[in-house]
Amino acid sequence: MMKKWAGMLLAAASVLVIAGCGGEQAAAPQGSAQKELSGKVVVYMPSPKGLNKAYVKGFENKHKNVKVELFEGTTGEILARLATEKSNPVADVVVLASWSDGLAFQDKNKLVSFVPANSEKMHEGWSNKEQSLFGTSASAMGVIYNKKAFATLDADWGELADAKYNNVLAIPDPLKSGSCKDFLAGYVYATDSNWTAFEGMAKNNMKVAGANKAALEAVITGEKGILVAGVDYNAYENIKKGEPIDIYYPKSGTVINPRPAMVLESSKNQANAKAFVEYMLSDEAQKMVADAYLLPGRKDIRSEKRKNVDEIPVLKTDWLWMSKNSMTIAEKLKSLLK
Repeated sequence: MMKKWAGMLLAAASVLVIAGCGGEQAAAPQGSAQKELSGKVVVYMPSPKGLNKAYVKGFENKHKNVKVELFEGTTGEILARLATEKSNPVADVVVLASWSDGLAFQDKNKLVSFVPANSEKMHEGWSNKEQSLFGTSASAMGVIYNKKAFATLDADWGELADAKYNNVLAIPDPLKSGSCKDFLAGYVYATDSNWTAFEGMAKNNMKVAGANKAALEAVITGEKGILVAGVDYNAYENIKKGEPIDIYYPKSGTVINPRPAMVLESSKNQANAKAFVEYMLSDEAQKMVADAYLLPGRKDIRSEKRKNVDEIPVLKTDWLWMSKNSMTIAEKLKSLLK
């Protein structure tokens, strides 16, 4: 009888242990590990600097035993740094300002696939099928103009080829601006490789005015009256500062460019890296994105400071095609404008 009771008690205890373990597994999140994090995470990220600082402060407040080491630069500078570190990787998290550059980077490098919390709330198409690229924010390309030169302006892309816009047009260098490069590829794809608009702008002596910041400065100072394919968050920020500029999105549509965040498989701090990307999709961080005049990656977070995704006309795009052809298209534009 004693053996019988002992056996029954052992069986009951086993059932309770198994049930307890099952409950813990069901409660575990899909994203980063829940144990307390420590150490560091190395993040490479493009502007805006104010948003980057807010990310770092917010993440370190949430994970007090993790130090963020941040490198800031353009997409080109980040990619160049990663290339020099290829044999001895340093970065854990990489964010780029160009979705096509993210796709190209993925083709050549191994990334970590995971499902961060809130990723199901992202805009459709702002994460890849491998779940390794996450568009936690985005910019759109518009036409930015100096209000002292033009009281109002709503010309479509092709209409800017009109001779009345001679000597007033500028465009960011698509070999320095990933956003401009992606816009050009999207425009060429959407128009079945119709270069008429940009050939006309070239005849109007359109100037390549450097990377995004330098190109916008040319319009703010009045050196040029119109910036074609300008990054919108830069414009909104400067409008808030009182600069005499305005921005609109041409009625035929533009390109919204998600900014991919990714965790490198070479990361020495993968748990911290996953947690950082997950933080970028949190309520707190997505509101920071909106405050920085970028488009939030989550469709449930809206900005009160700028037009939102559903308020911007968009071109039909194919990001894989754009990624493969964007450099050739950028070089063709540069040759037109020589």
